[in-house]
Amino acid sequence: MARNRRLILSTPSEVWRLLSDGHRYGEWVTGTQAVLAADPHWPQVGARLRVRVGSGPLTLDDTCVVRRCEPERRLELEARAEPFGAARIAMHLAPWGENTLFTLDWHPLRGPGTRMHGFPVDYLVAIRNGMMLTKLARIAVREHAGAQAPPGAARR
Repeated sequence: MARNRRLILSTPSEVWRLLSDGHRYGEWVTGTQAVLAADPHWPQVGARLRVRVGSGPLTLDDTCVVRRCEPERRLELEARAEPFGAARIAMHLAPWGENTLFTLDWHPLRGPGTRMHGFPVDYLVAIRNGMMLTKLARIAVREHAGAQAPPGAARR
């Protein structure tokens, strides 16, 4: 399993707003080329998100299914990328003062990833997931700052 944690300088409700918009996953999920479709009831249990992942001409279509949803607290997805199998992606948001302590757990469920589980695969996944959390934190902080700006102030 790969586990990453990040303190995000935004409230859990602000971070949750990003997670609950399936069309925005391409902004922060490393390796996502495009969001192909998001169920209108995302992120309710059973909702699906179809994305194209990869780099250059090496792409595949991935489906994420919501397995658990506790608004502003927890979102668990099953990501399927055939022929590579499936993985559990669990995101936990904990209030930390005015901010959010975000924990991301990744664990292979089936397919070749279960046999290659451990070092160095988990290490590489942890690097990728760290990059994702950095992007997510930047977006959340930027939007938090924009929401905090006085009326009429210029937004970047």
